[in-house]
Amino acid sequence: MKRQRFGIALVITALWASMCLNAVAAENSKVFSLPYVVRDLPNGLRIVVVKTDYPDVVSLQIPIQTGSRNEVEPGKSGFAHFFEHMMFRGTERFPADVYEDIIKSVGGDRNAYTSDDVTNYHTTFTKPDLEKMLEVEADRFINLKYNNEQFRTEALAVKGEYLKNSSNPMQKIFETTRDLSFTQHSYKHTTMGFLKDIEDMPNQLEYSKVFFDRWYRPNNAAVIVVGDIDPDKTLALVEKYFGRWQRGSYQAAIPVEPAPTAPQHKHIKWEARTQAIMVLAFRGPAFRSTEKEMPAMDILGQVWFGSTSDLYQQLVVKDQLVDQLFYSSPDRKDPNLIMIGARLIKPESASAVRDALTQTLVRARTEAVSDKKLSDIKSAFKYRFAGGLDNSASIAAMLASTVHFERDPETINRQYQSYDALTPADLMMAANRYLVDEGRVLVTLSNQDALPGSAFETPDTINARVKNAANQKGAFAVLEKRGDSPLVSVNLLFATGAAFDSPGKKGLAQLTASMLMEGGTQKRSYRELTEARYPLAAGLGAQVDKEMFSVQGEVHRDNLSKWTELALEQLLLPGFDAEDFRRVKTTLINAIRSDLRGNNDEELAKEVLYQSIYGAAHPYGTLTLGDISDLEKLTLADVREFYSKQLTQANLTLGVVGGYDPEWLVEFKRSLSQLPAGEQRAVAKASIPKLSGRSAVVIQKETASVAISFGFPMTVKRGDKDWVALWLARSWLGEHRQSGQLYDRIREVRGMNYGDYAYIEYFPFGMFQFSPDPNLGRQQQLFQVWLRPLRSNSDAVFATRTALFELDKLIKMGMTKANFEKQRQFLTKFASQIAKNQSAQLGYALDSRYYGIDTFPEYVRRELAKLSLDDVNRAIRKHLQTRDVNFVFVASDAADLTKRLVSGAPSTIEYPTPKPDLAAEDAAIGKLPLHLGADNVRVIPVEQIFE
Repeated sequence: MKRQRFGIALVITALWASMCLNAVAAENSKVFSLPYVVRDLPNGLRIVVVKTDYPDVVSLQIPIQTGSRNEVEPGKSGFAHFFEHMMFRGTERFPADVYEDIIKSVGGDRNAYTSDDVTNYHTTFTKPDLEKMLEVEADRFINLKYNNEQFRTEALAVKGEYLKNSSNPMQKIFETTRDLSFTQHSYKHTTMGFLKDIEDMPNQLEYSKVFFDRWYRPNNAAVIVVGDIDPDKTLALVEKYFGRWQRGSYQAAIPVEPAPTAPQHKHIKWEARTQAIMVLAFRGPAFRSTEKEMPAMDILGQVWFGSTSDLYQQLVVKDQLVDQLFYSSPDRKDPNLIMIGARLIKPESASAVRDALTQTLVRARTEAVSDKKLSDIKSAFKYRFAGGLDNSASIAAMLASTVHFERDPETINRQYQSYDALTPADLMMAANRYLVDEGRVLVTLSNQDALPGSAFETPDTINARVKNAANQKGAFAVLEKRGDSPLVSVNLLFATGAAFDSPGKKGLAQLTASMLMEGGTQKRSYRELTEARYPLAAGLGAQVDKEMFSVQGEVHRDNLSKWTELALEQLLLPGFDAEDFRRVKTTLINAIRSDLRGNNDEELAKEVLYQSIYGAAHPYGTLTLGDISDLEKLTLADVREFYSKQLTQANLTLGVVGGYDPEWLVEFKRSLSQLPAGEQRAVAKASIPKLSGRSAVVIQKETASVAISFGFPMTVKRGDKDWVALWLARSWLGEHRQSGQLYDRIREVRGMNYGDYAYIEYFPFGMFQFSPDPNLGRQQQLFQVWLRPLRSNSDAVFATRTALFELDKLIKMGMTKANFEKQRQFLTKFASQIAKNQSAQLGYALDSRYYGIDTFPEYVRRELAKLSLDDVNRAIRKHLQTRDVNFVFVASDAADLTKRLVSGAPSTIEYPTPKPDLAAEDAAIGKLPLHLGADNVRVIPVEQIFE
């Protein structure tokens, strides 16, 4: 009997061990495996708390389960997006200005976004401020209050945002595609809403209160807190402040869209110069985490339309008929649209592109993908997801984007289990259900009345030089920091860039970078390279500026060896193939003509400002992407020469951070020593331009709004005595994508546009991101003001005068003690957010080496602590001015705008409701002299810019 009991004990022990191992294996297989706590309050609010090891930073995200999907009443579209704006108007306890002061005091990075299904509010700050942020956030969700004047002002700002977006032809395509695809469901309109509803929005005050009362209820919300926190204490704090929020009962009857029965086609004639665009849309499945259909459509997109697909290689790489090919399958609560789009290099290629798309759709329905291809794509999806969870804000954002579906963090793990379960047969089944002719909507856009050949019919080597110097010691500098992160970030920063482009060869640095990143190697074609890298979910990218040429990548350490092999192949053995060269050069030229000139008025004005101030003779005086006439003449020989002379060990600083094996780094450095030794050259010395008075460039372009940028050269760069003082002053004047004095006086009080910001360092791509990129180091900078697009020429002139008025006031009166202290407190904490993830920290560390300072957060915190109000006001008086300034405007009626600028006539502004408290200031602003005469205002057609 004793033996028997012992045997039973052994069996039980073995079973228990097996169960434990299986549980561990299941936990390790999860793509989201961080420990979390979920709690529901009696009022229906769901709380999700995740403790992370990222020190000091906390992200608070509050997704509300309302988006454009919930706007079911005719004439009332756009209100979900409207409240994304209105929620920052404040309460009786914390009015908007007090709320903004609190955000600054905690160094908060706050914003919001609206999608079809959800509106999410996110704030990231430091952990000592968690309770205060929960207190003020709970108050605004429970007690939001606004008057008719505030409501109408914000409604006008929303219209300004719509007009800003309307300069991009893709926005019009998306609107048209939705309108054609849906007859009943509220997905018929975009999150912005129908224009006619936006125009009527100022008259809908009472309905706005109804909308808020219906949807801003705890049973429609979640509070997600991720970061350096104590979970139990955090749960208690959330309940303390959000527990009194009253549950709601409203349920919207979302219309069910009938199944499509026939294909549709609509062409849009676009007035401004653009490339032809062709977009196909099909009705896709709704998101269900345990079902295969949505994951199948995601993977189908990569198989047949992604960068490794036959179609991409044919249209983009080989035949070069298309410079952009995209596939979109967003997760939505109800059946939404699968979209496939192509931007044509020439409109005459429409029929060939149509035929290629047709053949690919047939293949998707009839050909099974290989098991290896499917496995590679699943791997890429998994590692790409893991790579994105590299900071607390990203983790919180991921949860906010998924919990609204099923109110459960496990949704994401169930979704990836559905990915894992997919078979080739599942993909074919999904394609045959959704990518079918009766559900097809085709929208085309071009400058012509039609796009001939676009209508669908029903379908039945290389002379590269590499020195063999494996045993030589590398002459390059190395900045390394080994840590525990599973991600490894690599940054090869070369001391070269567009400032080294020779006369007549502007754009050569960028073209060389594009050839390295978007061309094949001596061993593999571009397609083979892309396919080899795809399962790693980690690429290699390049960023070029005037004095910095950065090659960057981030990879999970599981895939570091294979990634290294491919990265070194690209860098050391570039193919410089003639077909790649033609494709890459065409894409680069189109990036200037279509993306910058055609679709992005805001960046266009900013880049022209730099060109107008520096002039062609200055190393910084031409667009980094290049002049089109120069690009057209560049040859492969030019690229080879730049590569061999500039990408050298003498110019290189290698930066590495993360959980790498030290032996890997030894081998990686030994491989990089194969680069030519080279000789480091400094950028040609150039004096800072001296402006004399004011001048303006008005870019004539067919556009619905007016974009504005103005500024002047500065003698101060990062690391100089007054830089941090000026950094604080410009932040108070207009922190990028945050509130500031310009934002408050132009956008908030007057409702004239979408945002107004100031800069003392180059900040490209500002309309797409919230924080500046590192590796844009320059020895000279501009002070610059960016006024996001205005509704009319009249508003543009008034807003320009308002910005000058506020800048004048700052120079004459300086900052107050209270404002100085609030801004210093904000920036002291906000510094952590600027370099919040591993790759950004590495980039800023390399920048600090360039400027000869400590790492960026430590540098600014130390200098801010020493700073006094007198230091800031002295720096303002010394370095800021409004006398010698260049302006750039992008406008459709350039003649009218020029007349307004040079006439000196007073500007006026009209409000939807009277604002008597602004009357005196408006009158003073309206009469502010612009000091612009006919001889210093130039009108340039957009087609001539960067040519």
